[in-house]
Amino acid sequence: MPYDPHKHHRRSIRLKGYDYTTSGIYFVTICVQNRHCVLGEVINGEMVLSPIGQIVADAWCWLAEQYDYVMLGAWTVMPNHLHGLLMLVDLPALDSGTGTSRRGASRRAPTTDVSVKVKSLGQLVGAFKTVSTKAINKLQETPGTRFWQRNYYERIVRNEREQRAIEQYIYNNPATWPEDKLHPDAPPNRFNQG
Repeated sequence: MPYDPHKHHRRSIRLKGYDYTTSGIYFVTICVQNRHCVLGEVINGEMVLSPIGQIVADAWCWLAEQYDYVMLGAWTVMPNHLHGLLMLVDLPALDSGTGTSRRGASRRAPTTDVSVKVKSLGQLVGAFKTVSTKAINKLQETPGTRFWQRNYYERIVRNEREQRAIEQYIYNNPATWPEDKLHPDAPPNRFNQG
């Protein structure tokens, strides 16, 4: 198929001008390449992870272990995607403001201002995709194979009511899998096309 700039141009789906390193809560959906159902299956309304799905769950948890400013809210791995609430939090000052720290010594040693470079939401999703893809490709002996769909969906959670509604959606997602817009049998919609 020849290149058609009206069909094939990439548009950012991010909020223009928004700083995605800003502390806040983000609702993220990340889909498997071609939406293949390889992360597990829903049995009696409960998600049962495959070994690949377990790698994905472990990689999602790794984000909060790796980055002090990341906290995870409600999340679920589905057969072909992951939904999660990812929170970026402000870190407290690394010292008491005195410019010194103990560093295991009996007297205080001078310190330099250590500021943490906060990754953007996109960089965090990229780190998750990289870590999980490498582990999956190792398991399957398929080095260099793409696992995740390009890009991801996100929504900035604006208030507690919205957060509660999203949490409920995430918790209920396995039970409502047959009606999910990302289900393989779902009619064409903006979430399962392209």
